[in-house]
Amino acid sequence: MSGPATVAVLGAGNRGREAYGRYIQEHPGDIKAVAVAEPDVTKRRLFAKEHNIDKDRQFADWKELLSRDRLAEGIIIATLDHMHVEPAIQAMDKGYKLLLEKPIAPTLEGVNEIYRKYKETNSTVLVSHVLRYTNFFQKLKELLDDKVIGALRLVDLVENIGFYHFAHSYVRGNWRNTDLAAPIILAKSCHDLDILHWLLGTKTKLLSSHASREVFRKEKQPEGAGDRCLDCGIENDCPYSARKIYLGDNTGWPVSVITTDFSYEGRFKALQEGPYGKCVWKCDNNVPEVQRVNMTQEDNTEVNFTLTAFSQEINRTIKLFGSQGEIRGDLEHGTIQVFKFGKDVYKISVKEGRGGHSGGDTGLMNQYVDILKNNKGNNWATSLDVSLESHLIAFAAEEARKNKKVIQLEEWRPII
Repeated sequence: MSGPATVAVLGAGNRGREAYGRYIQEHPGDIKAVAVAEPDVTKRRLFAKEHNIDKDRQFADWKELLSRDRLAEGIIIATLDHMHVEPAIQAMDKGYKLLLEKPIAPTLEGVNEIYRKYKETNSTVLVSHVLRYTNFFQKLKELLDDKVIGALRLVDLVENIGFYHFAHSYVRGNWRNTDLAAPIILAKSCHDLDILHWLLGTKTKLLSSHASREVFRKEKQPEGAGDRCLDCGIENDCPYSARKIYLGDNTGWPVSVITTDFSYEGRFKALQEGPYGKCVWKCDNNVPEVQRVNMTQEDNTEVNFTLTAFSQEINRTIKLFGSQGEIRGDLEHGTIQVFKFGKDVYKISVKEGRGGHSGGDTGLMNQYVDILKNNKGNNWATSLDVSLESHLIAFAAEEARKNKKVIQLEEWRPII
């Protein structure tokens, strides 16, 4: 294909505009946004202005966009979790090539609906499991494939969500309650479950999961705290203060989520009126603050995955234990230490790629452009087929957590 590939974008929020939209702006020779659907009129107009989209291709509702004849080669679905299924199905019927924001859908039934349509229409669907596209995890994959530490026996992956990120997204924000969005093990950590599946090259045969929510509960609200941070007697000493998170010098994420008016007055008003100004102890959240998933792989490698709200950094750290050595990795700092038993340790510094998620966003979009322009991908493709395993594990983990049971995955795989 000569000239840029064309895409329509459903959802002009944090992912649609700030991740994918920014990439499109930076790569005008490769990809061009020609249509947008976004219910928030300010966000819609801003996206349309940034991408010079004609008025008749700006839509308040994704249904209106998809009622038209196909407007582009591809479509990026960056709507909220519960709004993935219907647009994905209709887009596949129209012949679009999809970039689908994770999770595929918030329920197993929704995933199945999308997967059946995908097979029926022989569609192209790329899922945004961005960690596979980072230099860091690609290097770890290379080390494991080369058997640098021998036979792998134990993996320990920790997702440090970050104290203010958790408060923003999972206490005050869109993913705070499973009545509104997918459970956190799917909405946040399908990334991690996918990367573990890919790194190990094996499937999970059984798992258990344990989680708890002990801090962000109404009965745990400190004495003297107000219902909103702007009217709180202890706000100055609270690390979760909305004043501290949203009224400083930063106007990028997460501030960009709460309003389109980045003036002090605009942000102040958002905290007065919207959910992001609420006390973290007075929200309608039901999301676990810590969760562990313990997995046994088909080759009997043991895997521990942990997510935690209570970390200073937003980071992922990993330890891999093999018969001949150990690997320790830190994604945020781009460091990998390799300990070969009986030999000196050596350190690998991994250069972070451009863009969010340690360069994963850019790698994902490069892959998508390759698919759109050349009708093919590369070895890092996160197609719908290969993305199913992480979602199956997540749904099984949620079942295990709720019912305090061990799940045999071979009993679940026929479900999809």
